[in-house]
Amino acid sequence: MVMATLALLAPLLTGCGGGGSDGGGVIRLRFQSLAWQKESVAATKSLVNEWNAAHPAVQVDYVQGSWDTVHDQLLTSFEGGEAPDIIHDASDDLADFAYGGYLADLSGLLPRRLKDGIAARSWESGTFGTGVYGVPFLQEPRVLIANTKLLKASGVRIPTPQRPWSWAEFGQAAKKLSGEGRYGVAWPLKEPVSATLNLSLSTGGRLFTRDAAGKAEVTFTAGDAVVPDTIKDQVNTDRSAARSTLGMGGSDTLPGFFGGKYALVPLGFSYRQQIVQQAPPGFDWTVLPAPAGSAGLDQGVSPQTLSVAKDSPHPKEAVAFIDFLLSPAHMVRLAEGDWMLPTGTEALKDPALHTVENGWATGAALAPHLRSAPAQSVRGYPEWKDKVATPALQEYYSGAIDAAELKKRLVQDGNRVLARYRR
Repeated sequence: MVMATLALLAPLLTGCGGGGSDGGGVIRLRFQSLAWQKESVAATKSLVNEWNAAHPAVQVDYVQGSWDTVHDQLLTSFEGGEAPDIIHDASDDLADFAYGGYLADLSGLLPRRLKDGIAARSWESGTFGTGVYGVPFLQEPRVLIANTKLLKASGVRIPTPQRPWSWAEFGQAAKKLSGEGRYGVAWPLKEPVSATLNLSLSTGGRLFTRDAAGKAEVTFTAGDAVVPDTIKDQVNTDRSAARSTLGMGGSDTLPGFFGGKYALVPLGFSYRQQIVQQAPPGFDWTVLPAPAGSAGLDQGVSPQTLSVAKDSPHPKEAVAFIDFLLSPAHMVRLAEGDWMLPTGTEALKDPALHTVENGWATGAALAPHLRSAPAQSVRGYPEWKDKVATPALQEYYSGAIDAAELKKRLVQDGNRVLARYRR
């Protein structure tokens, strides 16, 4: 693989120089990574070192970024002309950068192996208009993490990817798992929008549609209502979901989960790492698929992506590094380090990602059902999410507003926000 990459690069490097070099003819690329877990950082830095050892004429400098500040930090760096050459981000953060002209269109630069090695449904998440502005490489389904002891004692049918719970069955199971100071489910919904929208794909919800001119607008159908109605009923009617967790992040629910206060917690797939590290000795847990609806197990994801800054003086070399980083074997290393699933079809076949231990097999079985998140290419989505959808869903889940008011806010108030981005 290294020799093949070197051969690919040879004709590219002959005439390189100018901006982005160290003055001695060596091209230097800055790669801003958002890896944060110990294993993920180690895997990413190791691959950068391997590249640098094999490519003395194109050196990559690892720059540590943060998920908490990446959007504003990138915007500032773009406007100041100081953006890193290679950018790690999430696909749902790319729309404004892509349409704003800050990212390079990679359509004509991607090697065939890379293009063919990632499923078309994943490429949709990095495609905006007619251009490809992000290479999707890691994806994270939402799953149900269950206390095995409580699950078995309740007598509920244990779901599998081949025979998952329906959303109605999930509601019934949560009621059976409740009792004596214990809730059937804990929904950590401090950030409720992506969880609601992405799970709603299973019930036929889309929320965002395109008008005749291709402009995004908010709608709200019966399919969009199933997931929020289920959560609201669990919290306010069945009392099978803990009201106190609505304002929590996923990590905040783990102590209560370990203590038997919650039998089920819907979480992103990568939370398994924290559970392995933090669970008390003897605590038995399992990974279940999220409930299925009219569209089966489909759910939306916003994969992690790699992009190239439009102002980078060396886009071909940057893409060659991305190709190296995302070879099937390397993609598996990155996925294991982040406890996520790779987007690559060959990487997904790796036996290490199909073991029963720690729920890898359940996650891998969900991979064919992962779709581009509904809000993926919507300009103005961050503002709509922060100013309209987050407060509306939080109030709905707490019981402060009814379904009619939720729909009014999401649709009417939401479309007023999006209209500003159509001009």
